[in-house]
Amino acid sequence: MAVRDLSVLLGVILIIVMLVVPLPGWLLSIFILLNITLALLVILVAMNMQEALQFSIFPSLLLLLTLFRLGLNVSTTRSILSEANAGGVVETFGTFVIGDNPLVGFVVFVILVIIQFLVITKGAERVSEVAARFTLDAMPGKQMSIDADLNAGLISEQQAKERREKVEHEADFYGAMDGASKFVKGDAIAGIVIVLINIVFGLIIGMVQLGMGFTEAINTYMRLTVGDGLVSQIPALLIATATGIVVTRVASTGNLGTDVTNQLLRYPKLLYIAAGTIFLLGLTPINFFLTSAIALFLGFGGYWLLRTERLQEPPSEEEQAEAESESMKSPENVTSLLSLDPIEFEFGYALIPLADAAQGGDLLDRVVMIRRQLAIELGIVIPVVRIRDNIQLNPNEYRLKIKGNEVANGEVLLDHYLAMSPGVEDEDDLEGITTKEPAFGLPAKWISEDVKDDAELLGYTVVDPPSVVSTHITEVIKQQAHLLLGRQETKQLVDHLKETYPILVEEVVPDPLSIGDVQKVLSKLLRENISIRNLPVIFETLADFGKMTNDTELLTEYVRQSLATQISKQYVAEGSLIRVITIASDVEKLIADQIQQTEHGNYLSLDPSTQQTIIRSVSEKLEQVSIQEETPIILCSPAIRMYVKQLLDRFMPQVVVLSYNELSPDIEVQSIGVVNVA
Repeated sequence: MAVRDLSVLLGVILIIVMLVVPLPGWLLSIFILLNITLALLVILVAMNMQEALQFSIFPSLLLLLTLFRLGLNVSTTRSILSEANAGGVVETFGTFVIGDNPLVGFVVFVILVIIQFLVITKGAERVSEVAARFTLDAMPGKQMSIDADLNAGLISEQQAKERREKVEHEADFYGAMDGASKFVKGDAIAGIVIVLINIVFGLIIGMVQLGMGFTEAINTYMRLTVGDGLVSQIPALLIATATGIVVTRVASTGNLGTDVTNQLLRYPKLLYIAAGTIFLLGLTPINFFLTSAIALFLGFGGYWLLRTERLQEPPSEEEQAEAESESMKSPENVTSLLSLDPIEFEFGYALIPLADAAQGGDLLDRVVMIRRQLAIELGIVIPVVRIRDNIQLNPNEYRLKIKGNEVANGEVLLDHYLAMSPGVEDEDDLEGITTKEPAFGLPAKWISEDVKDDAELLGYTVVDPPSVVSTHITEVIKQQAHLLLGRQETKQLVDHLKETYPILVEEVVPDPLSIGDVQKVLSKLLRENISIRNLPVIFETLADFGKMTNDTELLTEYVRQSLATQISKQYVAEGSLIRVITIASDVEKLIADQIQQTEHGNYLSLDPSTQQTIIRSVSEKLEQVSIQEETPIILCSPAIRMYVKQLLDRFMPQVVVLSYNELSPDIEVQSIGVVNVA
């Protein structure tokens, strides 16, 4: 155990010993000087800290110092009443204050006690109560502010975590200070009671047991009592003052001395007014020489401060422009421009109320919910969305960028609602501005609030503008999730999995597969809207087949087959029936025969005319499916699934291609069309 730890433990044991065991006068003198030293050190630390949390141990330290001081009071009282002696320090303090008049010395001591109890102690206690209550009341607002800054991209996840911890520590600190200030108050009351006990019982013991006269007894015990009170009350006064400084301290970049001088002397011209006022006072019977000297000192101080301000004036606009031009030439400044935000949401000035909480905007809160929703649905942590206004956009326009590239845009009218057609009513029956729903491309109209109820009666789905924007953001990020999963993000997912499945991760990474290989597999799953949240199953499959092949395309197919239950539930909405478009056996054989194997992987080598024929056949079947309002799903054999998907992806990326091995055994398959080349 460290020496510092032992010193604190021994100090607590010593306090208990002082309450029970009589101590000699020389040892009491050492402890009294130590008490004064500790109190002086505490107030110096309180004055030099920049914020309260830098002295977070103060509530506990306050309790220990108070107990130490009370232990000293008990020991000195025992020595005063039993031996009429409490050491040289107590004797010296008492003699110095009382002098030749015990009554005057006692009155000075009483004034000191009153100042500490009624002014400093009571004030510190009240401030501690108010600070604790206000800090607790402000916690929700501070937490929301941190979340808003995080969603706006102003701070990182680590910075947000540190700020949340700081808010919690502030609440704990001020709550502890509220309780610790009661010790200061109790200590002041105990000091007054101990002084009265020393005087009353000292007179009784001196006159009855020691045979002193009244004058001798009052001189002896009054001197010792006042000395004991001073050596106790001076440290108590310092600690109480430190308590007041800590709880009234506002976080700043400097210590108390710097803040006081900087803020008190912020307006040097006011020193001239103060100097003139003091000089005029010298025209009265007040000492003219003294007031003139003070006025001259104030005037010189004001002149010196004004001169210093002129020397420290900021450079002119021309000088600033020249300095900025020089700084732009530095390589460090240019390098900082290379950074790209993973996700950016920009909007025109008319859409500022969407993100401005002061105007009722809740876009930041919606983004938080989007990130949580996608973490649950896709199993990926979406980066922070940086939200900013852009005056180059049209007033009602917005756009979404991923890694600097625009992936979606749209327009919303904040004073309207978006009404999506049910498909059975005549759209001309509803007044509004014709448009398309941005997330799914459905026909819709922007309608005013006056016709909102009519639209709902006609069967329209009516959505407010913030919901339109948040839905669009959600769907676009789902479609582009594979672009957001890089090697760094994959490493974070692997590290998270390693906390609960360390052996499983060690069998996959870094041998036989690298982080890059795992990233490619996960990205291919996300590209086809397959959630990667079930990482244990994915890694189990990679551990089984990673030693057989490092072809990420094949590994992805193996993983998809392991996720058959998840994929089945994803595409079989209700019941156990799935309606699909199948591929004729001759077409499957044709595709399988045209798979070329190379050292760099396998690829499909079909002549253009055959490709066009297959694509045309698929397109015709999809049109029939769209009429029946079915989800377009193509079912084929596992050997050609990925090649069929690659063939159709360029022309029909929304088509879902599944293999027989990706469906649970209890799923009933119903074919609603067959793709052929005849």
